[in-house]
Amino acid sequence: MAVDNDTIAAPEPTPDASDVPFDSALSERYLVYALSTITARSLPDVRDGLKPVHRRLLWAMRLLRLDPAQGYKKCARVVGDVIGKYHPHGDASVYDAMVRLAQTFSLRYPLVDGQGNFGNIDGDNAAAYRYTEARLTQVAIDLMDGLDENAVDFRPTYNGEDEEPELFPGLFPNLLANGAAGIAVGMATSIPPHNAAELIDAAVALIDNPEANVLEHVKGPDFPTGGLVVDSPAAIAEAYATGRGGFRVRSKWHQEDQGRGTWVAVVTEIPYGVQKGKLIEAIAALINDKKLPILADVRDESAEDIRIVLEPRARTVDPQTLMDSLFRLSDLETRVSLNLNVLDANRTPRVMGLGEALAAWVEHQFVVLRRKSEHRLAKIADRLELVAGYIVAFLNLDRVIEIIRTEDEPKPIMMAEFELSDRQAEAILNMRLRSLRKLEEMELKREQTGLEKEKAELELLLSSDARQRTRMKRDLGKLRDRYGPETPLGKRRTLVQEAAPAREIPLEAMIEREPITVILSKRGWIRAMKGHLEAPQIADLKFKEGDEGYLAFPAQTTDKLLLAADNGRFYTLAADKLPGGRGFGEPVRLMVDLEGERAIVGLWPASSAEKLLVAATDGRGFIVRTEEVIAETRKGKQVVTPRPGASLALVRPVKPDDDYVAAIGDNRKLLVFPLSELAEMSRGQGVQLQRFRDGGLSDAITFKFADGLSWAMGGSEGRVRTESDLSPWRAARGAAGRLPPNGFPRNNRFR
Repeated sequence: MAVDNDTIAAPEPTPDASDVPFDSALSERYLVYALSTITARSLPDVRDGLKPVHRRLLWAMRLLRLDPAQGYKKCARVVGDVIGKYHPHGDASVYDAMVRLAQTFSLRYPLVDGQGNFGNIDGDNAAAYRYTEARLTQVAIDLMDGLDENAVDFRPTYNGEDEEPELFPGLFPNLLANGAAGIAVGMATSIPPHNAAELIDAAVALIDNPEANVLEHVKGPDFPTGGLVVDSPAAIAEAYATGRGGFRVRSKWHQEDQGRGTWVAVVTEIPYGVQKGKLIEAIAALINDKKLPILADVRDESAEDIRIVLEPRARTVDPQTLMDSLFRLSDLETRVSLNLNVLDANRTPRVMGLGEALAAWVEHQFVVLRRKSEHRLAKIADRLELVAGYIVAFLNLDRVIEIIRTEDEPKPIMMAEFELSDRQAEAILNMRLRSLRKLEEMELKREQTGLEKEKAELELLLSSDARQRTRMKRDLGKLRDRYGPETPLGKRRTLVQEAAPAREIPLEAMIEREPITVILSKRGWIRAMKGHLEAPQIADLKFKEGDEGYLAFPAQTTDKLLLAADNGRFYTLAADKLPGGRGFGEPVRLMVDLEGERAIVGLWPASSAEKLLVAATDGRGFIVRTEEVIAETRKGKQVVTPRPGASLALVRPVKPDDDYVAAIGDNRKLLVFPLSELAEMSRGQGVQLQRFRDGGLSDAITFKFADGLSWAMGGSEGRVRTESDLSPWRAARGAAGRLPPNGFPRNNRFR
């Protein structure tokens, strides 16, 4: 049966529904959420440096009378009051915020005095709030000073049952002294802590001169964990001027002598925000992964104070080299960011410079001073009115008593007869009999005089900007006495000492330099014997059955070894990574990607010569710099590209004063030509050294022409013959050459 669409009733409209595009509705609601996150959760207020959760925590603790002189109360009680009355969020987030306010390694000036496990610098979490207790610190009391004097506005709580302060009026510069960090929607804030005494000195300077340079007083951040700020004054000034930047914070360490020439490095202060446990794990990983060969061990000997012991691999390790390496590879040096993004007096997020933020706080303090003065004036006026009524009652005490005893409604009669106000008459009627003996005229007159004098002073204060500035500087001076550099809490902990960035230490510098002898067998087994062995010792070395010695030369553990294969590919080996002298060593093909059928042409230390002569079996070759053949990977580096049918025949070092090349072919023809005729290249086939009718190149060498050409005579005596007159063999590069002098080795080798 067909359904008639016209008969389907339209759905009833949803109450309070609006017909708007979905993207518009979504963006509008997200904007509301974003603004709420920015202004009511993540960014601190420039005037008191607090976020709402911190402000509500301290306010709840104040109402619970958790003063420094009082006892502790369970944190569960505080958290319950906060989430029940002021902050409708989860208990975990509120307790985490409370824990941070109590951690001496997180806040430069803790606002909560905790008792129990509030976590530690190792990164361990705090105990549950049912186990911990807390009360306010004196810093928190200073920050809230003035709440009872109408210094700030109050607003209803989220359910309208109570009131809470919109901000705190206290004279303590909490924003910059304790810093802040937070992530909002599309913006974030990161403010490191500073020294309160320096901030107060800078504030006094701004009171006298709004254009004063605050950096004359504020040296830099002052972290609760100490350390060193190693940036230059120019970099610090630029970061503070713009409100964006960062600071390089380095650990504080010293060298301790262990006797007999040994030493250890001891770290006593680590950068702000670094967890000690993870830091030590990271350093231990560097040791296990052999990324820092000069470090042997790391130990945590911390108790109340931090003590991280770093043991070098050997006594010959340079301490500064070790620490520079750790500064680059670990969190012993970190960068603490500066993003002075705060809410200004109009609740608008802004990035301020240090001077601007401090000036905004000073301006707020003048507002607080005027509001407290006006509040005190109102209290004085109320008290003066009552004191005047008490004086009238004292002067007419008998008549007042008579009226009270005889009249049913004594209040209007007293007001009419003595010209009293309603408050005065009510105060007199509410006095206890025991107070009558205190109504002495002199005492009341003295109080009245004192109040009128204080009233006059406050009126002068409110009418004079100069007096307000003087009063503010005096109040700041009293606060500075409490947080001055001579006090344990106010003493600067972080030193500002410019230092260059940690050097990038080459791997060679991290390896202990020791003499070794490198042994390579004909089958490609390699090992390193300790010390420089003599020829007889090398001759006595054992090899695997069917194998024998091929190369042996002295080197150092810091050397890079170059290995050349007959396909023209060069490989690099680290001398300190070679297997030890026990046993027969290991196949070199396990260390580099050398093809199994390829023969090894040579192995030598990279430091033995700056330039090399390379030549193929077809007589083509060139000069290459040693730095050009060093490979960074196991695959090696293709340097010589022999023509089809040819292969790399030899690699010879070139001495700085060599000026000629001698080449001899398989046909026993010798040729001598100037070294300048040979091309210097980084890769390729090269040029023709010598022309052959049959056979190929047997050997080639560079030498100094003035000293003549020498070769070994053979035998056990090690005799050497030198041919001084080489004119018969001297020709242009690429010539065929002629038979060598009498006595030249039959194997056609110069060595």
